[in-house]
Amino acid sequence: MRVKKQKRHRRAVRFYTVCFGFREPFKVLCDGTFVHHLIVNSITPADTALTNILGATVKLFTTRCVLAELKSLGASYRESLNAANNLIMARCDHEQRKSAVDCITEVIGENNSEHFFVATQDADLRRSLQKIPGVPLIYALRNALFLEKPSSFQRQFAQSAEEERLHMTDMEYNMLRLRKKRKSSDDKEGDSSDEEEVDDISQVQTINTSVRSNGSDGKDKVRFKRKKAKGPNPLSVKKKKKSADTNSATSGKESKHAEGTVRSRKKRKRSRKSVVQGNA
Repeated sequence: MRVKKQKRHRRAVRFYTVCFGFREPFKVLCDGTFVHHLIVNSITPADTALTNILGATVKLFTTRCVLAELKSLGASYRESLNAANNLIMARCDHEQRKSAVDCITEVIGENNSEHFFVATQDADLRRSLQKIPGVPLIYALRNALFLEKPSSFQRQFAQSAEEERLHMTDMEYNMLRLRKKRKSSDDKEGDSSDEEEVDDISQVQTINTSVRSNGSDGKDKVRFKRKKAKGPNPLSVKKKKKSADTNSATSGKESKHAEGTVRSRKKRKRSRKSVVQGNA
């Protein structure tokens, strides 16, 4: 049951948002009977309970006439009066106090321009508001809150409004006829100039064909740049160690010098022996 209830509420909220332009945060106009029912059945906090129903953040409103009516009911409604004083005041512009029903109907008006959700326990008030397009209604049963389905009148009104959007109005039709007349007059004036333009276009086409036959159209063609192979990333390439190379180079030079000195000494020794033997 809970899943079906949530689906039904989502469909109703989607209907009012699409067809009548309701936007978040939703504004809920509460009367005294609804506030009293919330207090008696301890449905608190009220904003979170309404948020769970509508699936979006809400702002709770009431009117001065509703507060005055709660105040006139006596001490049994004092807690409800204190809770209603914490709500946002909707503008009603009534110098003399009216009943909550008359006040709410005047605030809603003919088309609910302020996009209020009306929360009330008064069945007669809900029945009268169902005849006004774009007025979603909320009521409570014991510990549960419910959003009423859109009435047949509201659905018919939304369907007729959608059909009117699809068809053109008389003013739009007349504007379209004037545009067509202007275009036809402009086309007649431009017939003479169009013949000259056709001759110019034919000349340009002949010049282009001659240029293409000569083979000079290669420059006009789009040339795509070929991606060349790039070198390696210098950050990823390790640098050569100079110290090891220098050490190896110096060691090689020293070994060569050492070999050269040894060989030269051996040659000198051999040369001395050969001289002594020759003298002998």
